[in-house]
Amino acid sequence: MAGRFEIYEDAGGKYRFRLKAGNGEIVATGQGYSSKEAAHKGVEAVQRAADGAPVVDLPKAA
Repeated sequence: MAGRFEIYEDAGGKYRFRLKAGNGEIVATGQGYSSKEAAHKGVEAVQRAADGAPVVDLPKAA
């Protein structure tokens, strides 16, 4: 089963998204948005940014 984005309203009335893996585990969450439409746009922005994005290993903090 493929992963999916879920959009939901939190206890404070903000809309958020989470990305769930195929096994149901939450692998990413988004910030709070004032509307469901804005949360959908947030998902679209993540999808665009992730398409072909490289993985970069950062050096260990001193």
